Formats: sequence, C-alpha cells, structure tokens
Amino acid sequence: MAKQAVQHPVIFTGRTVPHHSRCWTRVDVCGTASPRDPSSIRNEDPVLSLSPGNMAAPSTDTCGLMERSVRERVPPLLTDLYQFTMAYAYWRAGRHQEPAVFEMFFRDNPFGGGFSLFAGLNDCLLFLRSFRLTDQDVQFLRSVLPPNTDPAFFDFLRGLDCSAVMIRSLPEGSVVFARVPLMEVEGPLAVVQLLETSLLCLVNYASLVCSNAARFRLAAGHQRRLLEMGLRRAQGPDGGLTASRYTHIGGFDLTSNVQAGFLFGIPVAGTIAHSYVTSFNSLEEVWPQTLVTANGDPNPVDIISLTKGWLRRVCELMGAEPGKIHEGELAAFLSYAVAYPQNFLPVIDSYSVGCSGLLNFCAVALALCELGYKPVGVRLDSGDLCRQSIEVRRVFRLCGEQFSVSTFNSLIIVGTNNISEESMAELNKKENEINVIGVGTHLVTCTKQPSLGCVYKLVEVRGRPRMKISEDPQKSTVAGRKAIYRLLDADGHCFLDLLCLMVEPPPEAGCTLTCYPLGGDNSSVSVTPAQVTCLRKEVFLKGQVTEPLCSAAETRAKVQSSLQTLHPRHKRLQEPDSYTVALSVKLRNLVTELQKGSNSDSNFLLAN
Repeated sequence: MAKQAVQHPVIFTGRTVPHHSRCWTRVDVCGTASPRDPSSIRNEDPVLSLSPGNMAAPSTDTCGLMERSVRERVPPLLTDLYQFTMAYAYWRAGRHQEPAVFEMFFRDNPFGGGFSLFAGLNDCLLFLRSFRLTDQDVQFLRSVLPPNTDPAFFDFLRGLDCSAVMIRSLPEGSVVFARVPLMEVEGPLAVVQLLETSLLCLVNYASLVCSNAARFRLAAGHQRRLLEMGLRRAQGPDGGLTASRYTHIGGFDLTSNVQAGFLFGIPVAGTIAHSYVTSFNSLEEVWPQTLVTANGDPNPVDIISLTKGWLRRVCELMGAEPGKIHEGELAAFLSYAVAYPQNFLPVIDSYSVGCSGLLNFCAVALALCELGYKPVGVRLDSGDLCRQSIEVRRVFRLCGEQFSVSTFNSLIIVGTNNISEESMAELNKKENEINVIGVGTHLVTCTKQPSLGCVYKLVEVRGRPRMKISEDPQKSTVAGRKAIYRLLDADGHCFLDLLCLMVEPPPEAGCTLTCYPLGGDNSSVSVTPAQVTCLRKEVFLKGQVTEPLCSAAETRAKVQSSLQTLHPRHKRLQEPDSYTVALSVKLRNLVTELQKGSNSDSNFLLAN
C-alpha cells in the first residue's frame, strides 16, 4: 500500500485576505454572506488543511455576481429552437396555460459507477428567478420563427416570467441514482416547456464533473490534497469555470483558477511553470541579487553567494557532479525565491531531477531557511512520480539531518503528470511520498464519459398522468407526480430509493413494504427500512427561491456527508453493486394501466 504522507498546513501561493473574511458560510438569497470562524471548516471537512491566510475570499456580493453571471451565460435564448415552436403551437391551440409537470432524471449512472452527484441546482434557481425575454430577444425570435407566426404570440413572450413556476428538488450535493427524478418542474405548459434545454444545460455537466471529482477523491483516498488545474484544457471559459466550482464541491481542495477563487471562495494555488525556468540562462539574470532576512534585519544578504555555498555542500553530501547542474535553472529558482521567499515551490524536472533540479532546490531552500524563511516544497511533472517522490523525500530527510534544518521534514511534494482516475488509483497502491496531486484534462473533460445524459420528460398535464411508451424500454418514462423516499438500513447506509405517487402515505421506519424494482423481472420485493428520508422539497415558488442558496464550501460538505451514507459496495470504482430504485405498488399499477390504455387507444380510428 502507498505510504500516506502527512498533510501540511501550507498552500503554494494563495490570496491572503483579512482575518474576518478568511472563510464564508451561507450566501443567502438576498445577496449577503456571513463570516465564520475558519477553524470550523476543519471539523466539517477533514480533507482540507490549509493555513487560514491562504483561503480565497469570495466577493461580498457573491450572490449578486453569481446571478449576474448566470443571467449573462444562460439567457432565455440559450435554448433549442423547437422549444419556441412548441410554445407557439401550445399558445395557438389555447393550451399554453394548462398546468403541467416535467421531471428531470438520467438513465444510467456515469463512468460505469454505482452513483452520481446532483449539482447545478443553485444556478437553475438563479436562472429561473431572472427569466425574462427582452425586446431584443423577441425581435430576434420574430426573425427566426416562420413568417406566418401570429404577431400576438410575441407579445405573449414579452410578458413571460417564472412567477407561476414551482420547483421541487433533491438537495444539491446529494448522492443520486439512475431513474430517480432529480427535479420536478410545475407550471404553465408553455413556460415549463421553454425551460427544458436551459435547465438540462445547467445540471448535466455540473453533475457529471462533480461526480468525476468524487471518483478521483475516492481513488486518491482522504490523506492527499487534490488540485484542479484543468482550465486550459476545458471546453471553453464557461466549462472551465464550471469545472473548477463543481470539482471543488465533488472533493478537490484547491484550484488553479483565479476567477473561481474570486467568485466561489475556493482556495487557489500555483507557483511557476517550466517556461519560467527555461527563460533563465545564467545567474547574471537574477535581480535583485540580495534578500533581507525574515526577522526584518535591514541589511540585505547576497542570496547568490549564500546559495552557491549551500550548493557546494549539497553536492558534497550527495556525491553529485557540479558540472551537470543547470545554471539557468538555479537562476530561475533564485529569482522566484527572491520574489516569494515564503512560497517557494518550483517545478524541478525542466532538465534533470536528480542531477540538477533537486540539488538546485535544496541549495536555494537551505539559503532561505538560513534567512528565516520556510520554503514550501517541489513539483514533479514527468516520469515515474512515485519513484521520484521517494528519492526526493530521501534527499530532503538527508539534508534536514545533515544540516539540522527541521523545515526540510515538512516540505511537500506535488505530483502533476496527466493524471487519470486509473493512474490515480494505481499511484495510491504504490509506495510514494506525494502530498498533493494536480489533475487537469481527465478531470474537467470527463474523458471516460462526455455526458451524463439527463433528460426532461412530461409526467402530468391538467392533473392527468402522462408517460412516454417506447419500443426501447430504457426510454420509457414513469408517469405521474411523485414523492421520493430513501430507505436506509440499521447502519445508516441507503439501500433503496422508492418512487411513490404524491398522494400515497409515506413509508415508515420499521414497517415492511412491497415494491417493484425498476429494470427487474417485474417481480416484487419486500423490504423493511430502519430509517426513511423524504428526498425532495420545494425550492422555488412564485418567482422566488424558497431555500437559502448554499456556498460551494457548504455544498462540498453536503457531498461528503451524502457519500458517507453509501455502502462501500456501491462506492466501488470498478464493478460496483447496482443500487435499487423501485416503484410503489400503486405507482406500478398506474404505469401498467397507462401502458394497457395506450395499446387500446391505438384503435381510435376504428371507433366510428
């Protein structure tokens, strides 16, 4: 098994903020944020271990910024044209005000896993609250809809909003399963039809990348910190920002994305790239060439001469050949150390880790220690990360012992090298000394599965249940408004999600019930839950958000809490057990009746 290194309370380079704004709790619907004691975050989230001064501070108008961001990124026209053509047809037939109910769900758990995470609800609520078509929007629709469209329809569109829409939803950050409705959208038929594409856009990727992050966290274990660094590989700016937010919610500790830190308060991290290192050629390029001590002594020290002396001692200790040390690399390290003496964490594989990078780092780090500073560590970005990290740690310990420098015992090692879920799991099985792992491409692009496949289906019109009956059973829907309950065993693990008709009494703990698992052989099963949880609640009514909007940190804590309710057999990354989703007897009977009725209704042409 891999050797788990201890966490270190230092971030590479972070945004320092005033004490009162180091950590924030709930952002409520009126756009205010409340400060909270930063020490409390460790009790809620044992993975995160950072010095408070490096916590990013969300803007004091976080809610307002987020709502404006949603309004700009997801205006009413960000939808499919057929939503407007259907809305017109409903309006033309006089059906646009009929009460209707849609449900959102996905058909298969992503990545071949046993679960998903529900994310994107906050953005959906902000989108609904600001949903209105402008004069410019309507004018554009006049130009793209067929010319025989009744002009009065555009007046109808100009007056649309979501004041008559009601949303019932699972909490954001919940563990969810295939075929379980995540969100119920109720309102006038034309309006709730128009919302389909936008709501799916906001939920599909957010839930997918959040679930992917949770899988990476499971593969890595809870001892290492995880850094999301996929902005440059993401599907556009919005994909990059969405990925940074929801990978943090899914379990990542840090991001390289500065805008995500600004908007969401996610801790940001980063120091230097290979380009910085290779831009230097000689020590003559280091400027300034002096550094004052950390204790404030006004007399500057010649940092180059000091480092050269330490480099000779390190080479003697390691039996290294000074001729193989790259002068430009040493110059780059020195230049950065002078700029950020308290945040010195360079990438050490621009040339050779063993022959140059590691030796140069140790020399500069020892010089910083002599001046009273505490270097942070190194980053490895190529080759065998496990083997290299073991050698780097050995050299750190040797230098610490030989030169009596205790700071070398707490230096961190960051690994970044095209990490995938599989390589993360493999790395976790091998002996290594990596404290922080950076993940980019495979995390934010979800290379194992590009889409969650959420769908939005009609289940009721005018109080009457509706369902899609397909030749492909997987594409059939479950009719009617529903209540959703999660059944837990005596150990607190969930084992079944039960879909019931809204009018049914809820199941009770300790009482045996009969149900019909979806995807089974149509046979019933009897179960006795130790606990019962109602999963959905009202979150939007009469144009207003009815539940406080949670910050990224709060939703992140919900994710970890929800994952704890999963049995290990459902959390396995490979070949997990299938989780049971079942219909109540009454709901199953309704579905059966509708299926039979559909077959008989097909003969309507012969009725007269």
